[in-house]
Amino acid sequence: MYPIHREREQPIFSARAHVFQIDPATKRNWLPASKHAVTVSFFYDANRSVYRIISVGGTKAVINSTITPNMTFTKTSQKFGQWADSRANTVYGLGFSTEQQLQQFAEQFKEIKEAARLAREKSQERFELANPALSIAAPQLSQELSEDRHSPPLLTVNGPGEEKLFRSKSAEVELTAEKERVKKMLSEGSMCEINMEAELFTLQDSNAKLVAALQEANSSVEQWKNQLAEYEQETDRLRDQVAELEAQLGHPAAGQPDKEELSRSLEELEALLRAKDQEIQSLQSKKTDVGELEKEKEEAILRLQDLERRNVELENRVHSAEKTLASSREEQEQAEVEVRRVIEVLDIKIGDLKGLRKSLAKLVD
Repeated sequence: MYPIHREREQPIFSARAHVFQIDPATKRNWLPASKHAVTVSFFYDANRSVYRIISVGGTKAVINSTITPNMTFTKTSQKFGQWADSRANTVYGLGFSTEQQLQQFAEQFKEIKEAARLAREKSQERFELANPALSIAAPQLSQELSEDRHSPPLLTVNGPGEEKLFRSKSAEVELTAEKERVKKMLSEGSMCEINMEAELFTLQDSNAKLVAALQEANSSVEQWKNQLAEYEQETDRLRDQVAELEAQLGHPAAGQPDKEELSRSLEELEALLRAKDQEIQSLQSKKTDVGELEKEKEEAILRLQDLERRNVELENRVHSAEKTLASSREEQEQAEVEVRRVIEVLDIKIGDLKGLRKSLAKLVD
């Protein structure tokens, strides 16, 4: 499904998103792990046959999650999704700018989870083929232990049977010690390799960001230099025209326009010159305005995500209020039916009392 990359740092898929982690105290609220949108990438480790999600914010890794076949990415809203990482003992959340980006990330997560399952199976097969002694020794060892457990002990003294029994037990101890030593070496090597990879990803991401920022700054500087040179040329040309007009005003010749027309032309040129100077000043101030606009944009995105979460909470409250209102209406209707029934019973009793009163009146007469 995915090619085996020789370079571990080569990403399979990348997206920009705001990273959140679940609050370990409440297990309900989200805590922002990055101040702004960062790059979230899927990586494949060819040597270990492992897929991971890596994201670096500033100088630290905000996400370092190894994908397992048991993980599930859940979309909780149109632009927000989450997954649980049992190894890291946390839940990661991603907020995207569009619904399409969330859908693409969810599809990639599903495909890479399947690829992780296949990679794990192939890794187990390669391990069994590369270590046939361990795979063969394990059933033989269990068979020997079961035979020793169910068969009676050998009673010969200084005989061949006792020597064979001693050799089998020593081989078993040596094999167990060798297995423990290999497991310990593998675990220590994996931890060191994970730490080195996290530092490598951090440095590479920082280097890429610095290179991109430097290239963008260089291109912007070159563009501004070209525009400034053009404006300076235009300013020099306008100044030359102003000087020529002033000379013409000082030494008028026959057939040239009068002083009023020349004055108007001079005022127009001076106004144009002032406009060009203002444009130059605005270009020089754009460099600082771009950074402020980026900060305002990031703050607006964070506020928008906060409003989306509040909107979901308000919707839940409205649903609960509607349910409560419906139940209260049902209780009111039941109470009205009960009141009507009581009124009907009272009407019947009042009629009976009226009949008794008439009967008593007749008896009295």
